[in-house]
Amino acid sequence: MVSILLSGFGGQGILFAGKQLANAGMLAGKEVTWLPSYGPEMRGGTANCSVIISDDPIGSPLVNTPDLLVAMNLPSFEKFEPRIAKGGTLLCDSSLVSAKSTRTDIDCRYIPATALADEHGLRGMANVIMLGYFLSFNNLFDFDFFLDAMCAKIPASKAALIEANKKALKLGYEYKG
Repeated sequence: MVSILLSGFGGQGILFAGKQLANAGMLAGKEVTWLPSYGPEMRGGTANCSVIISDDPIGSPLVNTPDLLVAMNLPSFEKFEPRIAKGGTLLCDSSLVSAKSTRTDIDCRYIPATALADEHGLRGMANVIMLGYFLSFNNLFDFDFFLDAMCAKIPASKAALIEANKKALKLGYEYKG
């Protein structure tokens, strides 16, 4: 079982990223939960999403002690970094979060996802860059499997974004920072 918490500002694609992980888990025949949480301000407010992917039935969709935290802003880092399970992983958008973890019992990775997105004409796709980076160091999903699953879930009304999503996922997957 892997428990994942994605967190940031509304409008950063936190819920989209969580849905993509949950969808890929379902397609892989896993048990999954996806639980969004966002403030009343929505875009610009806080947003987080709990995702659990397991081979066994899941008792609760809540992720209080994540194995993986994706922190896309400083408030998310400050709130959730202390909750990461020992031996867990922090993925932090270092473009927006200048703080560094002082914990020695977790794996901390700092990815300038927002800056990479902006540099490559992918504004608003830092979330997909983070997903690609996540895929690069774990064996939860094969890259091509996840890419196909993600593209299949992009609605027809947003088909124009498929190529940009592919580019962003690959950029994160190939990032060596």
